[in-house]
This record gives sequence, structure tokens and C-alpha cells, in this order.
Amino acid sequence: MAKPPCFRIERELAMPVVGVDEAGRGPLAGPVVAAAVILDRKRCPRGIDDSKKLCLEMRETLYGKLRQVARVGIGIASVEEIDRFNIFWATMLAMTRAVEALGVEPGMVLVDGNRCPDWRYPSRAVVEGDARSRSIAAASIVAKVTRDRIMMEEARNFPGYGWETNKGYGTAEHQRALDRLGPTPLHRRSFAPIRQHMLAL
Repeated sequence: MAKPPCFRIERELAMPVVGVDEAGRGPLAGPVVAAAVILDRKRCPRGIDDSKKLCLEMRETLYGKLRQVARVGIGIASVEEIDRFNIFWATMLAMTRAVEALGVEPGMVLVDGNRCPDWRYPSRAVVEGDARSRSIAAASIVAKVTRDRIMMEEARNFPGYGWETNKGYGTAEHQRALDRLGPTPLHRRSFAPIRQHMLAL
């Protein structure tokens, strides 16, 4: 059984350490959301792990606790920005906005993945960081819950696509809805499946 993420990386670095992760690179619809989190090691909630390993109820519970005891910044890149810059650069933009939203100068930023944004902050890319760094794992939870809530709200504005459950990912249900209803303004036109639907209109 894999061990949960710990503070080993954070303890080696200057404070404050910021963990950054994103949610929503792969969906066909909706924004990409990044979170930046500074944990208080003395008040860190138990159970923090990679958001993909946690059930919905646990993610929601930890999200609420993190918003109470951690410093959190949220950054969002819109569908228009995804289509204009591509999903990679839109993700970098969302991460930058998340760190800027913290309102403090970080000692070090730990970014999940193999690339950091082109910014002025001292930073380190950590491959599989949400499984290795508790700060990144916390950011993964905040980003995931924030984006899921956005898509659940948008499901009310654009019914029929199943966003309340698939969150904009290209599930069979979502694909059938696209065939039946066509793309919405929240669909990413730069993504091949949506581009093909647009060409068919």
C-alpha cells in the first residue's frame, strides 16, 4: 500500500512553501482550475492525499477543512483562453493566477508535473507531486473540488450533457449529448472532438 504524501520535501525548503496543482486539463468542456496552498504543519488536516485517490465525500470534507486552516489561492483559465493559447499554456496561466491570489511572497513553489510556469517565483516541478508532497496533494483537492462545483453549476445552465456527473469529460453520455444537442459556449473548440462537431454544423 502506497504511503500518503508527506512534508519531507517541504521541510528541506525555505518557508513559506506553496503547493500547486490543477484540475481539468482533459475535459471537452469548462475551464481549467489551479489551486495554490500553503499548509500550516501544526494544523494540517488528516487524510490529505492525491485527490484522485479520495472519494467525493472525503474530498469535500478536506476542502472545507483546508479553507479554514490553510492559505489558499485559486486561479482559473477560461475556455476562451484555452482555445486561444492551448491547454498547456492556459494551465500555466491558471497556476500563475493561483499563486498571485495567495497575496504572499512564497519561499518556494512546488508544482505538480514536469514543468513550472515562466514566472518570477523560486519553484520546483515535482513529478507525481500529488503523491509525494502534502502541499501539492492539498492543492489537488482544492482544485478538483472547485472545478467540480463550477461544472455542477454550469450543468444547470446547459442541461443534457451530464456535467453534474462527468464534469465535462468526454464520456459516452457526453458524446451522445454532443451528437444530439451540439456544442455549447463552454465546449473547447480547439479540442479535436469539438472541432469535428463544429465542422459538421
